[in-house]
Amino acid sequence: MAPLEEDSNYKLDEQVGFALRKAYQRHMTIFSGHNPGGLTSMQFSTLYRLATEPGPISQNALGRLVAMDAATTKGVISRLQARGLVETERDKVDKRRYMLRTTPEGRALLAEMLPTMKQITADTLAPLDAAEAETLLSLLRRIS
Repeated sequence: MAPLEEDSNYKLDEQVGFALRKAYQRHMTIFSGHNPGGLTSMQFSTLYRLATEPGPISQNALGRLVAMDAATTKGVISRLQARGLVETERDKVDKRRYMLRTTPEGRALLAEMLPTMKQITADTLAPLDAAEAETLLSLLRRIS
């Protein structure tokens, strides 16, 4: 079978999804090399977002804040709970719902991890100068 002829108007390397995936793979390689706190990037993001909320929030609301679907959020929360980093309490208004908050252990782990997380971001953005890095982050926020 002959290979597909390249379309002169379509270059895979110029497609936003492909470029984002390659950048994400690079970032995850850097992240994995540090293995901060033994958390995955999703676990860290979830724990950090939860810790920066002014009070307990529902699992559903937390999932929206970290851009994860309900099933993924549930799995991440279960693993964080198993490590004693997150705890639940019944919602005072809706007794069917549970509210989440970080534990003192969760907040302590975050404080320990933050310097490493900042370094991971710096390493990921290292090929860019400061202005380029800010532009990239600004543009990514705009399209997300």
